[in-house]
Amino acid sequence: MKIVVCVKQIQNPEIPPVQFRIDEEAKVLIPVSGLSPVLSPYDEQAIEAALRIRDRAGKDSDIEITIVTIASKGARAVIKAALALGADNAVLLSEPTFDGSGGYVTARNLAETIRALGDVDLILTGRQAADWDAGVVGLGIAEILDIPAITFACDVQIADSVVTVKRILEDGIETVEVDLPALVTISNELGKVRYASMRETMRAAKKPIKEWMPEDIGLDEAQVGSSAMRYNLERLYIPVNDTECEFIGGNTPAEIAATLAQHLREAQLI
Repeated sequence: MKIVVCVKQIQNPEIPPVQFRIDEEAKVLIPVSGLSPVLSPYDEQAIEAALRIRDRAGKDSDIEITIVTIASKGARAVIKAALALGADNAVLLSEPTFDGSGGYVTARNLAETIRALGDVDLILTGRQAADWDAGVVGLGIAEILDIPAITFACDVQIADSVVTVKRILEDGIETVEVDLPALVTISNELGKVRYASMRETMRAAKKPIKEWMPEDIGLDEAQVGSSAMRYNLERLYIPVNDTECEFIGGNTPAEIAATLAQHLREAQLI
């Protein structure tokens, strides 16, 4: 069985707000000097879900876990972190033409990569990336590959070519079954992610990482980068919040309430 986990390298979400900077002209986040990018936390849980499936299958199982990501060559440290958790190998789409593509193109690039890998049984992604929080890439991959998708999973189990998923709802948990191949997005309710063991960390240095270019996934440069985007980013900025606080005085609660009501009417809030 072959499992693919799609992951994303992001700026550390623990960046202090005072260090957060945007280049409004280029419409990009300015990396914080001295702070390395990290693996999106939701994607860590997708890796954990894959590892739990293999753990249940036992040591003699034929389950292979492949990491797929679109990032610069500098993302190798993040890929190594994923491999150190227990994944078997990785595919890195690092060509600069992959940059700045948006959700649809990213989904297509990942889908074609998975198609090129061949005979993939299960695709796992995080419920969303921890930077843009859009949550569209996983479902986009499933749509392009024409396979079923289940979202917000807190448990994933496989038996007899069927994946059984417990998914989080606002008011409870729903159990869904579909035939493989399928795609599942993993929610944070999956639980705690394991730490990388010393053994796997040492093995990670020797695990294969393939670097693919557009032609390796059957696409040309016009189909993989910013020129293929389906939307225009009008503006990216940090909003300015000007807050004024006024204390309403009065001799009695009724007087305070009347003054407050008058202020609300003047502000056209009631």
